[in-house]
Amino acid sequence: MPDNESLLRLLGCFLLGSIPFAILAMLGTGIDIRKVGSGNPGFNNVLRVNMSRAVLTLIGDLGKGFLAVWLFLRPEDPYYHGWLFGFVVIFGHCYSPFLKFRGGKGIATSAGVMLALFPKWAAAALVFFVAVRLWGSRRKWREAGMIASISTWLFFTILMALLVGGPDVRNAALMTTFLAWRHRQNFRNLFAG
Repeated sequence: MPDNESLLRLLGCFLLGSIPFAILAMLGTGIDIRKVGSGNPGFNNVLRVNMSRAVLTLIGDLGKGFLAVWLFLRPEDPYYHGWLFGFVVIFGHCYSPFLKFRGGKGIATSAGVMLALFPKWAAAALVFFVAVRLWGSRRKWREAGMIASISTWLFFTILMALLVGGPDVRNAALMTTFLAWRHRQNFRNLFAG
């Protein structure tokens, strides 16, 4: 049973994750990002509208994933707390109370968590993401952002299996499954042709 202090840290992770940087980045434009493009309040949808504001969204969303783990995880915590805080900050992003529990899909925030927990393997995964994303854009793939995002988490899970092992493989696979589920509409769009 978690103690009160651990519950407060979990709440802190959730609230930090709930900050809707895609909405904040679009302030002053008169554009509600939830009413354009895919309607998703996240980096890829902001990118459809404005590159510089998409960069701000990416920094905010990635940063809150990193910050939640860095800020709330203590050296004396049980091993699994890092992943737990990571999942909770991502849930905050995906189910933000500030957006009536309709948040983003969690990719940038999960990348921040990945960087906080496993910086070396996360750096390799981010290089993989950029390569797949650029290749997909050049080849004009449908759902290029989703393909790059989910394939990067699959790649990261394989890295965990080959190089780290233990419960990290299970947690990475669970994260990949959750993020793929969050992108289920993108998968439908892709297979609808």
